Amino acid sequence: MNAAAVAAQPQAKGSAVRSTLAFVAAHGGSAAAERVLARLDPDLRARVQSAVATEEFAMPLVRALWSAVDAEIGADEPRWAEQAGAFSIESLGVQMYRGILLKKSPIEFLTQRVSLFRLYYQPGDMEVVEEETGRAILRLVGFDPGTTVFCRRQTGGLLRAVELAGGVGATVRHVRCAVEGDAFCEWELRWQVGETEAT
Repeated sequence: MNAAAVAAQPQAKGSAVRSTLAFVAAHGGSAAAERVLARLDPDLRARVQSAVATEEFAMPLVRALWSAVDAEIGADEPRWAEQAGAFSIESLGVQMYRGILLKKSPIEFLTQRVSLFRLYYQPGDMEVVEEETGRAILRLVGFDPGTTVFCRRQTGGLLRAVELAGGVGATVRHVRCAVEGDAFCEWELRWQVGETEAT
């Protein structure tokens, strides 16, 4: 496979890998994280354990990690993927991308020139396709999610990001899903409008 073909395949940064394992350890203890690692084949286990935040991981490897997490804690924590997405944003996300996340309003966060999505995943992006006061629709373009775990992580991550940007009473719904047969994935974000955004 040539370099261009490899580059076009969906990839995630090591920060998504590291934050997943950190979430398991934070919520289930180090023993739970070790059990997740034990479910992985030795090569992937070694890569996960040594993951650097800026390293590129092919999405099949990331999905294998997510499958191991789901097998380990999914029955007891059915919303673990949403929680892991929020955890990723409020931990490594804020540490690495504070200036991108901490905006005066959700709209300022959503419409800024720098894409938070592209700092975690390649190729593709999240695009605002509808925008009004206290509401926006985001569409995933140019990226194959491959699993609903990805979509659920985005739901939790987007909710936390909107809250960090001052979105009071925020909600995020995954209203269309490519994995479940829709033409694309979309999320509806809503929040109460503060003085900064209303003026």
